[in-house]
Amino acid sequence: MHLWQLDLVGGIYLADGRECKMLTGIDDHSRFVVIATVLAVPSGRAVAEAFVEAMRTYGVPAEVLTDNGKQFTGRFTKPRPAEVLFERVCQENGFTAKLTKPYSPTTTGKIERWHKTLRRELLDPSGPFADLPAAQAAIIAWVHAYNHQRPHQALDMATPASLFRPGTPPEPLTVTPQPRLETPDTLEAQPAQDLPARAQLLTSSAGAVEFSTVIAASGQLNVLPRVQRIRLGEAFAGRQAHVWADEHNVHVLIDGELVKTVPSNLDADDLHELTLRGAHPAGPPPAVTAVQQLDDLPAGAVIELDRRLDGEGNATLRGRRVKIGAELAGKYVTLRFDGHLLHVVHDGVLAKTLPSPVLSEERTRLQGARIADTQLPPPAPGPISVERKVPRDGVVMVTRQRLRVGRTYAGKIVTIFVEDTHFRVTLDGAELSLHPRKEQRPVSRWKAKIHTPKL
Repeated sequence: MHLWQLDLVGGIYLADGRECKMLTGIDDHSRFVVIATVLAVPSGRAVAEAFVEAMRTYGVPAEVLTDNGKQFTGRFTKPRPAEVLFERVCQENGFTAKLTKPYSPTTTGKIERWHKTLRRELLDPSGPFADLPAAQAAIIAWVHAYNHQRPHQALDMATPASLFRPGTPPEPLTVTPQPRLETPDTLEAQPAQDLPARAQLLTSSAGAVEFSTVIAASGQLNVLPRVQRIRLGEAFAGRQAHVWADEHNVHVLIDGELVKTVPSNLDADDLHELTLRGAHPAGPPPAVTAVQQLDDLPAGAVIELDRRLDGEGNATLRGRRVKIGAELAGKYVTLRFDGHLLHVVHDGVLAKTLPSPVLSEERTRLQGARIADTQLPPPAPGPISVERKVPRDGVVMVTRQRLRVGRTYAGKIVTIFVEDTHFRVTLDGAELSLHPRKEQRPVSRWKAKIHTPKL
């Protein structure tokens, strides 16, 4: 009870396509998880309420340690610093709120390591939950086993519960934030200090908003730059998009056609900020079909989801690393599961097609899965090309295949077009040679290796 580490973590997906966040807290000494609350909207008030509920259960810690998220501190609020509700809770309960240095996640390493275990053992295998109560129930059951039954290596194989000593909760444990301006018909002129603590901690939805914006040259749409950005691809660069957003979903329409739907990262305060930037109250949301459960999946339906590939070109699907291609390493892609095929879409074009690594009955349990409502885009025009510097022996390597160009061209940089059945070697636009392609290995190196001469 000397120090609690607190954090917000995402990746709790629901069957309707929403991604929820969870407030988590761990006792620094015993590794006992004191908070694991799934939040429909990760606003400052929702975070403060979950934190207060944990203190009602286990007592008040001597200190808490968090990152610099806007729910925890107002020190970076623009145009001037401000006090947020979480800081007020800490002050009124007489303990210190410590902050990490910016961009230093290792400072809260214990809670970050616990997130990794939670994701690997529960969130990734489970897939989307039916609804928020189902997600909360599953997490509570897993946390109870983690606290009371699971030996911890850092504790000499003791369980966290065997070392955790709860404090004595103060009576009453209340929060008195600064009163918010409300309409008289909402509160009927009831003084803010007379409201119960729970009412002061809750915030109502700001309602859906919609606005128009122009897609950047990079193909990225900025909903609210510091909170959420959506990758659409360079094919949409410069086009005007219409955005419909609430706390649950963000829909993007171009020329009246729905082109993308993603889970929302916005809370009520963010939606209010959008109205200050010119957004107006939204009408009904665009029609979009979410994957509910396997029985609801139409026959022959195409499932798609968005992923960012790692540095080796792999995507994580149900806890498994699936090789997509080194040429797309670090890129945002859309994976479309159609029958026995997996189509990879990047920047609005079909980048490649692979055998599907996921069985059809497992696809609705993939995180972020949705029913595709757009046509498969066309492939990129023309074959891909790579560059190679011809060595002294005149032989270059492409996809582990030796191509004899000739010693005449030693030291030259040639361009090789990789087509379905052959390699075409060119130099300054002139074709030098044609070689049959013996295997369909993917291209893993695109540029020529040019070694700096030794001095």
